[in-house]
Parts: sequence; C-alpha cells; structure tokens
Amino acid sequence: MADPMNEAYTKKGIPPLFKASVEARIAIVGQAPGRRAEKTRLFWNDLSGDRLREWLGISREKFYKTDRIAHLPMDFYYPGKAKTGDAPPRKGFAEKWHPCLLDRMPNIEVIILIGSYAQEYYLNSRREKNLTETVKNFKKYLPDYFPLVHPSPLNLGWLKKNPWFESDVLPILKDIVDRNV
Repeated sequence: MADPMNEAYTKKGIPPLFKASVEARIAIVGQAPGRRAEKTRLFWNDLSGDRLREWLGISREKFYKTDRIAHLPMDFYYPGKAKTGDAPPRKGFAEKWHPCLLDRMPNIEVIILIGSYAQEYYLNSRREKNLTETVKNFKKYLPDYFPLVHPSPLNLGWLKKNPWFESDVLPILKDIVDRNV
C-alpha cells in the first residue's frame, strides 16, 4: 500500500487484493479484481468465479481456504469501468509485483493464465495468433502454464462455438488441480 503507484487506493483505504503462500502449488493469474471482489475482499466472488471453480473442479470453500492456490491478478486493485466491461489492469503492475511474489512461492507447479492480459504478459511472443488458438494449444505451455479463456458470462458465445474446450481442456485442468490442491 506504501507504493506510490497505489497512492489513490491507499488514500481511500483500499488494500490490495491477492493471495500468496509458500504452500501454493497453483497460481491463478487473472485480469484484476472486480468491483464486487474489491468490496467483499474475495477474489473471483461473482458469476465468473462460480464458473472458474466449476472448471477447476473444486468447491467454493476449498478455493478460498486452501493455501495451495495463490491468486495473483495482473493488478491487485479494481481498475474501474471501461466502455465495455472493466478497464484493463495498470501497465507495469504485474511486472513490478509478480516476480517478487513468485520468488517467495517455490512450490508453484503451474500458473493458470486467465484471459489475454495474463497470457500476453507470461507467454508474450510464444502465444498463438489469438486467445482461442492459445487456449486450444494449451498443452504446448504445460507444465509451467495453463492458458484459459475468461470464465465471464460474456463468453458464453465463445464456449458454445468452441465445444472442444469442455471436452479436451477441462478434464486435464481438473486433473492438474486435483493433483496439486
């Protein structure tokens, strides 16, 4: 909170929202907390989170109580609204904070990359031509990374157009989570 980059949030009394533990074996990297997550102090506390937990094959209780899952959004603060959806995470935030936090979590087996911001940062030029192709080719990034589409209700159309996601991707994701949580 003392970081000048976060001064506006600190002045409002808003603490950063992330979870890191030396026990963590999985790190979930998403975009940034939403308004509801910021208010309730629970990351993924919305319909997207319900779908994500379903994809991971774990209960809400385990998702929040286990120290084996770290939550490192690309920004630890709600970035505000944009024309459609939330504003993007601030530039330079993940670059500043993720490396030092990941260094303190030596047991991470896989980093789940949710959405284009996380995939752009972690996979960079290794990404495919678009998010769909990156997710379709998820095995290429294992065992270090597991790219996913965002579980937002806004992506229902994407899920319907890409039935391979449920049949080919989710069983492997659930297996990895089961082995590590």
